[in-house]
Order: sequence, then C-alpha cells, then structure tokens
Amino acid sequence: MKKIGVVFFLVCCSLIVEAQENVIDEVVWVVGDEAILRSDIEIQRSIMQNEDQRIDGDPYCVIPEQMAIQKLYLHQAKIDSIEVGEAQILQRVEQWMNYAVNQMGSKEKVEEYFNMKYSQIKEQRKELIREQQIMQQMQNHLVGEIKLTPSDVRKFYNQIPKDSLPNISTAVEVQIITLEPKIPLEEIDAIKARLREYTELINSGQYSFSALARLYSEDKESAARGGELGFMGKTSLLAEFANVAFNLTDPKRVSNIVETEYGFHIIQLIEKRGDRINCRHILLRPKVSEKEITEAMVRLDSLYNDIQANKFSFEEAATYISYDKDTRNNKGLMVNSNYESPNGGTSKFELQELPPEIGRVIYDMKVDGISKPFTMLTNKQKEVVAIVKLKAKTEAHKANMTDDYLTLKNMVETRKREELLNEWIAKKQKTTYIRISEGWRNCDFRYPGWIKE
Repeated sequence: MKKIGVVFFLVCCSLIVEAQENVIDEVVWVVGDEAILRSDIEIQRSIMQNEDQRIDGDPYCVIPEQMAIQKLYLHQAKIDSIEVGEAQILQRVEQWMNYAVNQMGSKEKVEEYFNMKYSQIKEQRKELIREQQIMQQMQNHLVGEIKLTPSDVRKFYNQIPKDSLPNISTAVEVQIITLEPKIPLEEIDAIKARLREYTELINSGQYSFSALARLYSEDKESAARGGELGFMGKTSLLAEFANVAFNLTDPKRVSNIVETEYGFHIIQLIEKRGDRINCRHILLRPKVSEKEITEAMVRLDSLYNDIQANKFSFEEAATYISYDKDTRNNKGLMVNSNYESPNGGTSKFELQELPPEIGRVIYDMKVDGISKPFTMLTNKQKEVVAIVKLKAKTEAHKANMTDDYLTLKNMVETRKREELLNEWIAKKQKTTYIRISEGWRNCDFRYPGWIKE
C-alpha cells in the first residue's frame, strides 16, 4: 500500500506540473472579483481522475461549478469576518509538507516536481488549507444548530419509499476482559541496555540518531522517516513522552529513557516552534515470553470457569479485573472509535471494524456467549490475553425506527443541512456578479442561477 501511495503522490504532482506547463491559460469564469482559470480546472480534473473520483457529468461543467460555489462561501466569509486559527492551519501544513518530503525523498525533489521553491509550495498549501477550513466554518455558521424531534425523524421515515431506506449491516456489541502477561525484569533490563547502547553510538558520532531509528525503532511509521514525528503540540503526545521532549534544549543530546504504554523510548530534539515541537524517537517494545503468555492464559481460563459457574458476572470481572482501561469503567463494553463509520462513537461494530482476533472469535457466537481465552494485539501493539462476551447482535436489515433511530436522525440532519445550503447558494447567485465565457455556458448545472438572462 505504501508503494501505491508513493506512486499516486508522484503522479498527482507531475500532473499538476504538466497542467501548469502545457495548458494555454484563460479566464473561463468570474465569480464576484475572483477568477477561475482553465489551468485550475485541468489540475483538479487530473487529480480527480487519478483518485478515481466519479465526476457525475461533464468535468468542464461540474468542476468549475464546484469552484464557483467555494468562491461564494469564501466571499461571504469575508463579509461575516469568519476566521480560522493560525496554529491549526500551520500544523496541517507541516504535516502535509513532511509527508511530501518523506514520499519524494528530499525537499529538493519536492521543489523539482512542483517547479517552485519549497517556501512557495508551503505558502500555496497554507492558503489552500485556510480556504478549506474557512469554507467549512462558513457552512456551519450558515446552517447553525439543526434541532430535530423524534416526530421529525418519524415523519421522514414514513415518507421515504421503503426500497430507498438504507441497508444496515450486521452489527454487534462486545464486552472484553484482558490480562497483560507479566514481562520479566530481565527483558526490560535488556531493552534499556540496548537503548543506552544506541545513545552511546549517537553521542560518540559513530551513527546518527536517524540511521539507528531506521534500523531498529519498532514504531515503523516514524522509523521510515528516521524516527521523525513532525511538529506536534503537547496535547498530541503522551504525557510522559511530552514532559521529556519539551524539556530538551540541545538538538545534539539524546534524552534519558522514557517509558510509556507503547514501550521504551529515547528522544532527540529537532526544532521547537512556539508551543510545538519536532523530534525523533526510537521505540523498543519488551517481548512477552511463551511462559508468561501461558500463565496468563491459565489465569484467564480460571476466570472464565468462575464466570460460567456464576461466582460473579462478566461485568463484575471486567470492572475489577480487566487490564483494559478503555473499557474497564464501562463494564467491559467496547466503543467504536472509527468516527468515519455510521457506528462511530457508539458500542456497535460491523464485524470488519473489530480487531481481527475478536472478529474471528465472535463470528459464530450466540448472544450472551462467552469465549475461551485467546491472544490478541491491542491498538498499542501489546500482546494480551482476552475473553469476550457477545452482548448483542443485530442482523443485516433495512433501517427501521426501533433499531436505527440515530442512523435515520443523521440522514434527516444531512438532508436538512443540504437544503439550507442549497437555498443559500440560490440566493447568493442573485446578488453576485457572475460571468461565464462562451464555450463554458452550455451545461446542465446543478444550480441554474449561474447564467442570468
């Protein structure tokens, strides 16, 4: 997947440069005092094609109309003094620039592909991100808070044709109890000894921090960048890590060993900018022995038998025994943290949204069934032993008011939001100067008000 990502990124960049170099430019739309150039449209079309985005209609009609809508929002944002925080914009710019350098290999190659200086690329990206965030805030400002009652949702449900109701996939609710196998002190001492050895190699000048990070760090994502994390605020880092990293002042020095829930780290400062920091780290994770895993399996198997014998409930065991702090206070109930999912923020999961080890275990389980102990990797890449209970299961079905109220409510909110924004665009068209060049007017626009008789 990473290779595909690199190729896609380079193709997009080369297409942008090619579009800039090969298109004979002209102003094709004017919205207010803003112009839309043919080259802007060609660049966007190339990117959408390479992302396999479906363009519903003639791209030379659809794309400039999308750009014109954005300019309407930005113009209104100026009138209403809508602004966005500079710190958030800069953070996203740094993330994008770091990604570009990592994908292409160096700042010089980034400049070569974009045919611009690094500072110019950065400024262009900054303006693009600023416009995206302003437009989003402007939309939120125009729509405001949408208040719906259960009767509103019920009315929508009764009006929509039954064959147009969304299909709801099978969803489950799962409770979990975990035990972390003990890590022998000898293993921890060995990890710390290796990190001290790396520190000596760096301080003596035999190896650079980035070289050792690429070779040995177990944070694979940052290891590919020589351990570099990119600019982050204190709240974006674990407290133990941040306390040490933000106290570093000399980029040539390596921190003492830091322990977090991910393992053991050493850190090197790269640069500080106000309340943000860019640093490198090397992460090593202690390994759990088969002996310790077996002992944890035996302990959890005993717990399983006690629950089956009704000595105490699964919920009680999850509350008082489980090592999983994210679910312990919720009687073991797991919460879906994928907020791009319709189930995000709830206790419901589609099977593919669960960790694979859990998905396999509960696939054939009945509601209220409890699994035997099994091993799994947590999202922090720790090996633990677990048992799970299938609390509830909803089979695939057409959406209904009883089981899917929140899904239907979200549909009504989305539809209401679109209606309000569509009404605003239609009104804004009437009061905005718009000129479309000949040859660009013969379109079936989504909003017919662009062409004024």
